[in-house]
Amino acid sequence: MHGGRVPAWLAQRMARLGTVIVEALVLHEGPHGVLRRLAHPFWFQALGCVLGMDWHSSGITTSVLGALKRGLAGREDELGITVCGGRGRHSRKTPGELIALGDRTGLDGASLARTSRLVAKVDSAAVQDGFSLYLHGFVVARDGSWAVIQQGMKPQARTARRYHWLSETVRSFVEEPHAAIEGQPQGSIVNLTDRRAAPSRSAQVELATRPDDVVRQLRQIPHMQLPAHHDVRRLER
Repeated sequence: MHGGRVPAWLAQRMARLGTVIVEALVLHEGPHGVLRRLAHPFWFQALGCVLGMDWHSSGITTSVLGALKRGLAGREDELGITVCGGRGRHSRKTPGELIALGDRTGLDGASLARTSRLVAKVDSAAVQDGFSLYLHGFVVARDGSWAVIQQGMKPQARTARRYHWLSETVRSFVEEPHAAIEGQPQGSIVNLTDRRAAPSRSAQVELATRPDDVVRQLRQIPHMQLPAHHDVRRLER
């Protein structure tokens, strides 16, 4: 994480070089090969270095996805790869972009949009690690296969954490769905996607279906009722 900004001349070169690299991967491995590599955190980080980023920071994720989105614009049908989403307000536009992609190509855009929202919800609610999501990149192949790269930030520690997903390895959205989670270990994490958390997930779903019972139980918990203020007086002898 750093306070700099990629200059325009470098951003343009990153977009051109990123496009050439994607072209080579599609030629040798097809669109699925591109998805698999983007879902690998070490390869993704190395790609950022090759494209010209000289900081190992949160900026690599933003810059790489931005460069690929700009470079592949207008060539999605030719290469079979589309990059949606991005940072901040662009991340919130991802479902709309996916629906528009479906309208244009015949893919199930509504299903892809639902997947986008679900992935974001899992990493913000089921993985409670203190990092707030602010970047969501959704990369789609021509057959509907996808990879997602998300990033969360912990400003007080000035660190970022990246979450990688790959559709071909997802068997369940709520049980160990990630291709990888990359970031420095920091404190305790409530990871409800761990297979050992299955009983907890089931119990939470059951409780969510009985909100009145939960409220009733909470009201029965004893608690102290104290005045907001009490006098402290001098003892007269």
